[in-house]
Amino acid sequence: MDKVSKASSGKFKETFMYILFLIAACASILSVALICIFLFQRGIPAIAEIGAGEFLGGTRWKPLQNLFGIFPMIIGSIYVTAGAIIVGVPIGILSAVFLAKFCPPKLYGIIKPAVDLMAGIPSIVYGFFGLVVIVPIMQNLFGGSGKNMLTASILLGIMILPTIINVSESALRAVPEQYYEGSLALGATPERSAFAVVLPAAKSGVLAGVILGVGRAIGETMAVVMIAGNQAVVPDSLLDGVRTMTANIVLEMGYASDLHQDALIATGVVLLVFILIINLCFSLLKRKES
Repeated sequence: MDKVSKASSGKFKETFMYILFLIAACASILSVALICIFLFQRGIPAIAEIGAGEFLGGTRWKPLQNLFGIFPMIIGSIYVTAGAIIVGVPIGILSAVFLAKFCPPKLYGIIKPAVDLMAGIPSIVYGFFGLVVIVPIMQNLFGGSGKNMLTASILLGIMILPTIINVSESALRAVPEQYYEGSLALGATPERSAFAVVLPAAKSGVLAGVILGVGRAIGETMAVVMIAGNQAVVPDSLLDGVRTMTANIVLEMGYASDLHQDALIATGVVLLVFILIINLCFSLLKRKES
């Protein structure tokens, strides 16, 4: 009888946890669905009223004249995100390899908490850091205000490092140690074993870290607002000021109304589609390589 009671209790707990996890998963899906419904319900009619060609391809953003062309903001977001990838991805992956395979335990005890701390620093603090450190350096090197696309790319590259490092390190540590030891036994150097055997074996997790980093870069707002220059024009060089889609929304949503407000919400729709496209491309790349 006691065994039957324990079995019944265990089955009840299993069923309860199953229902709890199912509710949590459904709540997550419902939240995303509600956000998408809100954005598309307000954004699509605005795009239709303005005109898809004028909205996506227009180069002038002048709400007082009913001109809502977000092409400069689209280009600014792409350029800044690409710059952040160039800066952050190589450093992040190399740092993860070092932490996973070559870092001495005492040094690891210092570096790992520092990386975790970087992940918890608010965006506004990163923005202040860029404003008082990176911007003056850019002023001394290139002149001008120092608030430009290059400055924003460097800062975003720094901001995405914790995400890439943590996820990539976890993926590298998940690779069976026999892979690394077998490569060493065959005569490969520790560096070659790490980069030619362990890193390719962990490419799925590393790619996931890159995707998360890119998502943060393209969705970052406050830090970019503070150092990017916020010029709603198509940049001609790395030293030109840019305005990203997120910056455009946060700068004007506080006082926008009517069509202006709907145009900003439509900008959020375009940003959401961009993120979905990026995730889809990485997923296809991951499937092709696997």
